[in-house]
Amino acid sequence: MTSAQDDQGDTPAMDLTGQLLLAMPGMGDPRFDHAVIFMCSHTHEGAMGLIVNKPAPDLKLSDVLEQISSAAPDDASGLGVHFGGPVETGRGFVLHTQEYRSALKTLVVDSDFAMTATLDVLEDIALGQGPERAQLMLGYAGWGPDQLESEIVRNGWLTCEASNALVFDLPDEQKWTAAVQSLGIDPIGLSAAAGRA
Repeated sequence: MTSAQDDQGDTPAMDLTGQLLLAMPGMGDPRFDHAVIFMCSHTHEGAMGLIVNKPAPDLKLSDVLEQISSAAPDDASGLGVHFGGPVETGRGFVLHTQEYRSALKTLVVDSDFAMTATLDVLEDIALGQGPERAQLMLGYAGWGPDQLESEIVRNGWLTCEASNALVFDLPDEQKWTAAVQSLGIDPIGLSAAAGRA
């Protein structure tokens, strides 16, 4: 499937920026088993997203800050760290509510979400000056031109609207089921075979 571009040449016909990708059963890649991915960017050059429901066991913000910064107050230990995807797993990304802006650089995704990948957001969170709600991810999920569209056509993913409540408030183990149910689909009825979902 080729991706048609709009008049500006940046946006594919299927623009999933700000949406959630839901891994279909039987995808075959255990890293994406029941993954819920928030799409930070989707253009004709490819796509980038963050898995929001795969915690990194026993890793907290304070652990990350200890490695990269001298400021790691005790109250930073509450924010968990997630596996954001298999690309650049040593790099941190913070998905957060859009009212926060880094002094360096923040990508505003839409009216509800933003993403910051600079150290200052972690320090601000540790000092209680960060975004209202946030998730820290190590790594991201990425696709080349037309790759994501092709995977969707092959029944690899469902898409749905993202909400702060689903991304930030629900326990990780409930996010995939809740997102599928938001489409009016019973997760038990999903099939890995194309055309049978």
